[in-house]
This record gives sequence, structure tokens and C-alpha cells, in this order.
Amino acid sequence: MDIWGAGTRALRSRSPWAADIGVALLVQAAVTMPWVLPRDPRLEPATATAYLLTTLTVVPLVWRRRAPARVLLAVIAAQGLYGLAVDGPGQTLPYTGLVALYTVAAQAPAPRRRMLGALTLAIVFPSTAFNTGEARELVFSLIVFTAAYAFGLLTRTRQAYTRAVEDRARQLERTRRIEAEQSAARERARIAREMHDILSHAVSLMIVQAEAGPVAVRAAPERAEAAFDAISETGRDAMVQLRRMLGVLREDEGPQDAPRGPQPALAGLPALIERVRAGGLHVTHTTTGPDLPLPLDTEATVHRIVQEALTNVVKHAGADHVSVQLDRTDYAVTITVTDDGRGPGTTTGFGLIGIRERAAAHGGTARTGVGPGGRGFRVHVTLPLTTSPKGVPS
Repeated sequence: MDIWGAGTRALRSRSPWAADIGVALLVQAAVTMPWVLPRDPRLEPATATAYLLTTLTVVPLVWRRRAPARVLLAVIAAQGLYGLAVDGPGQTLPYTGLVALYTVAAQAPAPRRRMLGALTLAIVFPSTAFNTGEARELVFSLIVFTAAYAFGLLTRTRQAYTRAVEDRARQLERTRRIEAEQSAARERARIAREMHDILSHAVSLMIVQAEAGPVAVRAAPERAEAAFDAISETGRDAMVQLRRMLGVLREDEGPQDAPRGPQPALAGLPALIERVRAGGLHVTHTTTGPDLPLPLDTEATVHRIVQEALTNVVKHAGADHVSVQLDRTDYAVTITVTDDGRGPGTTTGFGLIGIRERAAAHGGTARTGVGPGGRGFRVHVTLPLTTSPKGVPS
């Protein structure tokens, strides 16, 4: 039934006249039966004039959905003319009147369809009296016209329900499409942050080590070897992380084929800080508070924020010393990275934006500005923990 209904709607949308002309032809075939079937010789002859007048009652049905009220009035007038002008063969059912009344109930506005429905039922009485005057014909005519009107109302209700369902489906499809686009945008932003953190950190450290290498070769060859080892280690680590990420993004590999590895965590902070120290920057790292396990996504965010803050120091601050402090409570973890470099205005680009975005993704805050005593630069981030003892993040 759904396939048939869809096909009918498609036909109507492609050729608005097709359905109405088809209905008119079917009604014409029905009213033609008294002229083609054998007739009792005692009945009035089926003349061509009577047939033409009968056809005249059918022709308005071609416009039934475009002007339902006028078509019904035209059908009533044509049937009245037929009854007054000729004494031709009757019909088993008043086909044209039923179709016209059905269309009015299904298509016309409420006031007009009620008025025309009442008018049609009122005309049944004089029409029956003029025809046979029998109560049986009157009751039958009232029943069939009332049924036609009721079926028209049911069709109207079904069409309204179908339109509402289709509108709802279109709205849901639009909502799903918007959500998918937003999800894709968030994922692109997340991937951009990850790529920025990996590349910016690795390249910054390698540049610092490479610039210090020639000086170390002349002054302290043993330090030059350490610098080159640090460059190699940093490059290999960056390649591993990039290969992992690109493997996940490749469309021609299934999830089982993409290389996997653990997300950065708090356990990786010492190695991160050691790589920065190898570039000649003095880094101190302290942690306070209870040693409670953190959610894995929070640990990854803490690691990335510290990584980006240190990268900014290496790239922009010109600092000699930087401190990394983690303060943990049952309700939140606070990250403070402070350097003694040139201060605000020296760290520009996507790094600080990425730090703020990572903090906001956890419902936290990120503040940046001048360091203690008006010297250097400080990054201060607070990440609430949703697994607090009272179940309410601070």
C-alpha cells in the first residue's frame, strides 16, 4: 500500500491533470453502461441527446480539485438540466454528484464544504420527489451522499496526517544532518588541536636543539651529541603519534587496521618535561594533592595542556626557567605553568586557543597573563572532576 500510495503521489506531482482526467474517464465509463447494455423495450430509449447531456455532467470533474465548489455546483446544474430536458435512462448511482461532493469534503475550506454539503443533501429531497417519490430512494440517496461526504473528510484527515508525518521526517532529517555537520566540525577541531600539539611541540624542540647544536659542538662536544639524540628521539616520537592519527583517519582501512596506542597521560609528563630540559630550559615539576586516579580523557587533556604551554615557552618566551605545577583535589585538577620570559604578547597563534578549547570541553576555565611580580607569563587552567565524592563538580 505504501508503494502504491507513493506512486500515486508521484504521478499527481508530475502531472496534476492526470488523476482528475482519469477519474472523469472512469465516471464516464460508468454512466455509459445504460447505453451499451441491453435495455427493456418498455423503457425510454437511450438517445444520443440524453448521452450528450449525461457527458455534460461528467466534464466538470476534470477541474474538480482546482475548483471543487464550482464543479459541484456545475454538476448539480447539469444533472438538473438532464432531468428537465430529457427522459433518458437513469443511473444505478449518482456517480458525478458523489465524486464532486467527495472532492468538496476533501479539498474545500470548512465553511464552504459545510454549506455545500448541506445544500447537496437538501437538493436530494426535491430530486427524489421529482424522480420516483419513494422513501426507499430518498433514504438510499441520503446514505450514499452522506457516505461520500464522510469519505472526503477522512481523506482530508489522512492527507493532513501524511503531510505532518512527512514534515516531521524532513525536520528530523535536517536535524540529523545539522548534528552530523556539527559533530564533524568538532572532530575536525579536535584533530586540528592534536596535530598542532604534536607538530608544534616536536618541531619547536627540534629547532631549539638544532640551533644549540653548533654552539655545543665547539664548546662542549658531549652536549652536542645529547642534543642530536634529543632531536632524533623527538622526531621519532612525533612520527609515531602522527602515524597513529593518520592511520585512524584513513578511509581505506578498517578500525582493526589502524594502529592504536594509549592516549597521553599523567605518566608521560616526566618524559615530556625531560625532552624540554634536553633543549637547555630549566623545568621544575611539582604535584600536590591526593594521588587519586583521574578519568583517561582528563589525563590526556592535562598532558596536552602542559605540552602546549611548554611549547609556547620554548617558541616565544625566551625564558630560562619554567615551573609546572599540578594541584589536585577531590573536585578539580589545576595546572599552572609559569615562566620567567618576556611576558604577555609573546605567545600568539593557535596554542592558547587550543588550551582554552580543551579546558572548555571539560567544563573548565583557562586564564593566561603576566606571571608573579609582573614578570614572565603564566597559564592557569582548572578542570573540574565529575567524579567528586558528592557527585557535583566544583
